[in-house]
Amino acid sequence: MVTLVPVLAFAAVIGSGLMAGLFFVFSVCIMQALSRLPPEQGVAVMNAINVVIQNPLFLIAFMGTALLGLVLLVMAVIWGGQGSYFLAAGGLVYLIGTLAVTIAVNVPLNEALAAAPAGQGATELWQQRYLTEWVRWNHVRSFASTAALALFVLGFART
Repeated sequence: MVTLVPVLAFAAVIGSGLMAGLFFVFSVCIMQALSRLPPEQGVAVMNAINVVIQNPLFLIAFMGTALLGLVLLVMAVIWGGQGSYFLAAGGLVYLIGTLAVTIAVNVPLNEALAAAPAGQGATELWQQRYLTEWVRWNHVRSFASTAALALFVLGFART
């Protein structure tokens, strides 16, 4: 079991790095670009993104990293070896700051945007909630997945 830890930690480094990059790009450019479009266009583009992002590669990276984080968290508690605290912390940060935030905040806002009636309803949701709440919580996901990446790297380096 202990021999699996470096392999799993390395995979978690890759997965959290991919997710950190994705969320970072949304935080620093994609959402800013969409906010400059007329609201109807911003809504349409975001809805299109939310459809195409649900693909096997994204789901493997996003959910696979969550699974790795959970496994590493449990293994770190059981194993208790060098680097285990970093791996456990990385798993916890990813699970709470990336997975839980996505499930609790970002996905419901995505669903509300997709279900909003075209015109004024979608525009109001876009301007009053999406460009503030969704973006704010995406910053949290960006920070959390970057922090998880750093913790996984530190844990991997010590295994």
